[in-house]
Amino acid sequence: MKTLGDRRTWNDDQLRQAVADSPSWRAVARALGLKGTSAGVIRTIKRHATRLELDTTHFTGQRRWSDGQLRAVLLGSTCWAEVLDGLGVIDNGENRVRVKGHAVRLGLDCTHLKKPDGPAPAREVFNEPIQPKMLRTAAPTLAMTWFALRGCAVALPVEPQEYDLLVTTAKGIQRVQVKTCASRNGKGRWMVGVGRRPYVLDKSAGKMPYDPGSLDLFFILLGDGSVYVIPSSVLAGRVGIDPENYAPYRVGDASSLLR
Repeated sequence: MKTLGDRRTWNDDQLRQAVADSPSWRAVARALGLKGTSAGVIRTIKRHATRLELDTTHFTGQRRWSDGQLRAVLLGSTCWAEVLDGLGVIDNGENRVRVKGHAVRLGLDCTHLKKPDGPAPAREVFNEPIQPKMLRTAAPTLAMTWFALRGCAVALPVEPQEYDLLVTTAKGIQRVQVKTCASRNGKGRWMVGVGRRPYVLDKSAGKMPYDPGSLDLFFILLGDGSVYVIPSSVLAGRVGIDPENYAPYRVGDASSLLR
């Protein structure tokens, strides 16, 4: 019998059928001819479903698995990897958090799930190979790190300049040009270009030396990890060098990053 405030357009039997046939509360509302996006409607049908003690463990919502499936898979699994596999879910950080959180909300016992025996080997955590062609792209970041670790503030120029970095040192602000060489040439030498092309549209124009008054330091990174920091005055007038001829200016080794 309907009472004031209980103006339903559906009866208990219709609700039972809708709950049994639907994957979510919104679907139940639509099956009853109600607005599935209305929070008030959802609260009402939930209240009546609770009164009727209707089983909703098959609901999945936007998930591809239901509460009942989670319960069953959880009981037969020994670790979270098996749980996600049993649910047909990709095992990644986001999905693990979602499944774990849902299990906690349902009050499921997860204490029998074992943790991995130990951390995954580094090769399994990240195994992308080194790409020598990316040395030029990575070098400015390594240069910034090298200077920052020595207590020097590093800044990037706002507009394109002849220098790549501005480094604050005890001697003042140093303008740094970053250069690289990924591999030795046919004669077994590291030949690093320390010149620049003139500002013309013709890309075939030969390189010219940097004005020694426009730079203070060259930071040079080789494909074997060798790091050189050479004053521009030492390289004045040059457009190419073999850094191994400047041994006193070899300041470090980043080879562990290039293996």
